[in-house]
Amino acid sequence: MTAIKWLFLTALAGHLLCGVCDCLLTYLPKGRFRFEYMKDNQKLSEVFDGMPLRSSVLSMVLGSVAMCMMFFGYMAIYLWMREISPIHANGILLSIGLIFTFGMAHHVLCGVPEWLYVRLGRTEEAREIITELFQKTSVTMIVCYVGFLLFGVTLFAAVVCGLTPLPKWACIFNTAFLMLVLAPFRVGGSGNWAGAIMFLGLLILL
Repeated sequence: MTAIKWLFLTALAGHLLCGVCDCLLTYLPKGRFRFEYMKDNQKLSEVFDGMPLRSSVLSMVLGSVAMCMMFFGYMAIYLWMREISPIHANGILLSIGLIFTFGMAHHVLCGVPEWLYVRLGRTEEAREIITELFQKTSVTMIVCYVGFLLFGVTLFAAVVCGLTPLPKWACIFNTAFLMLVLAPFRVGGSGNWAGAIMFLGLLILL
């Protein structure tokens, strides 16, 4: 197995681990967390009833490790693309900067509000605090997803235009494309399952 494939495998494992961390924040003892619950403290308190504080801490810590693992795989794609098309490679490099600078902060900032809400007793005041925190730091989420969109469009264009040794139909193995496919199902951690599928496809086809 080549060095690049080892990096792809590392990123695949990272996406799977990060997906599990997302599920720790999404699937709670009393049901599934939904963002609309942040407007109603009764529903929010009910779904967080019985949630152990360690779940959000584990998600933040292991999620950060997972993102470091993922970084190596995306950099491997950049190095691979640099030999094919410097222009597309630069687009991927820019997307990596956006994804992993803002994405790391976003992942941690998803866990902090849940930890605070439970720690502060799931009160109305706690709901107001975490809602304000989420709103004021939402730029990290927005920029991270802009990065994924840029990455997806750049890789998709390179494959469809025949610049890579991949068959054109392999354009489906693309994080952004797969995220759109999974979006209607509202699966927790869908972005990470999409990333894992992409790296699995690249491992098989390259």
